[in-house]
Amino acid sequence: MGAMENPATPDPSPATPSAAPSPTTPATDLDEVLDVVDEQDRVLRTAPRSEVYRDGLVHRCVFVLVRDPRGRIFTHRRTDTKAFAPGAYDCFVGGVVGAGEGYPEAAVREAEEELGVSGVRTRPLFRFLYSDGDRHNWWSDVHEAEWDGPVHPQESEVAWYDWLTEEQLAERLDTWEFVPDGREAYRRYLALRSIG
Repeated sequence: MGAMENPATPDPSPATPSAAPSPTTPATDLDEVLDVVDEQDRVLRTAPRSEVYRDGLVHRCVFVLVRDPRGRIFTHRRTDTKAFAPGAYDCFVGGVVGAGEGYPEAAVREAEEELGVSGVRTRPLFRFLYSDGDRHNWWSDVHEAEWDGPVHPQESEVAWYDWLTEEQLAERLDTWEFVPDGREAYRRYLALRSIG
């Protein structure tokens, strides 16, 4: 079974997130220019991603929870070449917001790139400032989308994927290593839905 096939059973391989950029991360990713923002999400200046990651500067990210028409959630394992949390699992697609780019545009761009599709429509849900208490701090703009059709995930971003029910995802959150920001975003998503 190929890494990019949609398997009938989840990928059992372990994943251990790492905060350090991988030496195999493409230089073009680390050269990408991002907006550096403050704790109120106001733009202060721009900087290359390498500097943002190295110095733990606050920047902007988008998260998109993608469901199929049956309500299952697109869940994937990140490739081992990712700069943040390589090899970890995630129930969101997304990434950094480029300098001068809006959150809605970035959400659509990231969802389409990672899923390998076009025509995604996202709906914003909430935004929060993620921090691991150390060097990882970013504004996280959370969206949702529904996709009815095949996906062709980017091989440079996605090592494995499947569509999981909420119950299956809940079980995996207890046993698999998920990206910490995605875990926090999903916790907030469930909390928001329970009071909505």
